[in-house]
Amino acid sequence: MLVIVAPGQGAQTPGFLNPWLELPGLADRLSAWSDLVGLDLVAYGTTAGADEIRDTSVAQPLLVAAGLAVAEVLGASPDIVAGHSVGEFTAAALAGVLTPEQALVLVRERGQAMAKAA
Repeated sequence: MLVIVAPGQGAQTPGFLNPWLELPGLADRLSAWSDLVGLDLVAYGTTAGADEIRDTSVAQPLLVAAGLAVAEVLGASPDIVAGHSVGEFTAAALAGVLTPEQALVLVRERGQAMAKAA
């Protein structure tokens, strides 16, 4: 049984995607989703500093995209998914409730709205 629990905002750290980018296809997937959300997800996950990725409008799409991309390139088919806060979008997409693209568009809007409200 495979259980995936997707983290919420605050789990991101500078450079956290560096080791994952060695997986074939991961950079391509993140680049495609970068266009969708209007953020360079690869750069934010590899070279951006802590303050840059703390921004809610960046952190939320970055975390969801990272979780979805890693699950995809690993071929993970979880039996159970759960998510904390923004990780619920990752979990919903992994469960097939949303497509990855729908989850990313929704989380982009959520992150921008929360950043503006703060």
